[in-house]
Order: sequence, then structure tokens, then C-alpha cells
Amino acid sequence: MAFGVQEITLAIIIGTLAAIVYSLRILVLMERRIARIETHIERVVDKVIKEEIKIERGMRRRH
Repeated sequence: MAFGVQEITLAIIIGTLAAIVYSLRILVLMERRIARIETHIERVVDKVIKEEIKIERGMRRRH
């Protein structure tokens, strides 16, 4: 079964499109992970800021 130029070209185009779709899927998954990491970082920063405020208030009361 010999393939002609059209079949080979079509196979290359379909393979390229499949690779693009797959890489877009991976990019979306990575973006979700990064968003989740950013959310965790924001929570930690909020906790640190609250602790900083407590410490500053404690320092003002001593002086």
C-alpha cells in the first residue's frame, strides 16, 4: 500500500495539529498549577502580614 504525496502531507498536517492541541492542554494544566501555587503564596503572605502587625502593635505598647 503506497501512499501518495497528498496522504503524506495530510498525515503531517494532522500530526502537527495533534501536537499543538496536546501542548495547549499541557499549558492549561501548568497554568492551573501555577494559579494554585500563587493562591497558597498569597495565603502565606497574608499570615505573615498579620503576624507583622501583631509584632508592631506589641512593640508600640512597650515604648
